[in-house]
Amino acid sequence: MTATPARDEADKALVGLPLGEKGIHAADEPIMRRVKTKLTSPFATAAALIIAAIWTVPTFGLFVQSFRPAAKQVGPRSDGWWNAFFDGQFTFKNYVDATAAAGSQSPNLSQYLINSTAIVIPVTLFVLVLASMAAYIFAWGNFRGRHAMFIFVFALQIVPLQMALIPLLQLFTQVLQLPAGSYTQLWIAHTIFGLPLGIFLLHNFISEIPGEVIEAARVDGAGHTTIFWRIILPLSVPALASLAIFQFLWVWNDLLVALVFSGGTPDVAPITQRLAEISGTRGARDYLNPAAAFVSIIIPLGVFFALQRYFVRGLLAGGLKG
Repeated sequence: MTATPARDEADKALVGLPLGEKGIHAADEPIMRRVKTKLTSPFATAAALIIAAIWTVPTFGLFVQSFRPAAKQVGPRSDGWWNAFFDGQFTFKNYVDATAAAGSQSPNLSQYLINSTAIVIPVTLFVLVLASMAAYIFAWGNFRGRHAMFIFVFALQIVPLQMALIPLLQLFTQVLQLPAGSYTQLWIAHTIFGLPLGIFLLHNFISEIPGEVIEAARVDGAGHTTIFWRIILPLSVPALASLAIFQFLWVWNDLLVALVFSGGTPDVAPITQRLAEISGTRGARDYLNPAAAFVSIIIPLGVFFALQRYFVRGLLAGGLKG
């Protein structure tokens, strides 16, 4: 069969484009260099450093505070975290107390970490799969009303999440009769709340894929299923990684949805619920909050650094055309 430029493009999509410097596709390197040249200037560098410092100082202060004795954090002898470099009083006891069980009926912090992981990983996968399928159909499908449906899905983002909590809880318990105090309600609720933005973000990326690639695959007899799994998904890895990071962090840091749909039981409660309870009813254990907070961000940090290069490419993908 005679090769055509369109089929060559499809073949590249099927096997994956070669990676160049720093993991960037070779075809994207000239564009990335032009963008970097335009954005690089002394003023931009200074602004970036200032923003990074403003963003980092509070987190660094919380980190230092997590090693300070309880007397230095609360009570009449408490003072600012910056004084730790003058008095030199540091301790690991806060981390030991924060990760230990609060009582015979309460699990330790590691159990809440497991609960959060069991919630966030399935939800992230559900959102990625469902949002990518919907985004592909909205971008390349051919059916009446798809643009109106996409606008409707996008408009769902303006509905306050709080307004949907009680009706959704009633649907789960009274109509669907889903088991209370289980992961099922949390998985479905988080997936529903994450889909509108996920579909919107992926639609913007998938719709920019060259039409010649799709047409070449259709000429060779590929259907929607083959096009989606063998062309759209491989080319959408940067956008999928960006959405995965956002969705992972949103669900990991959520407290409101977890309190409503988990039933407050330690068996399925996420780590955010434990952070809200760790200080006690009267704030007697407030000094444990910084240490517990840093324990809770270990897994999100690992996810972010693992997907960082795809995250940057996904954010820039929409603005690198032409």
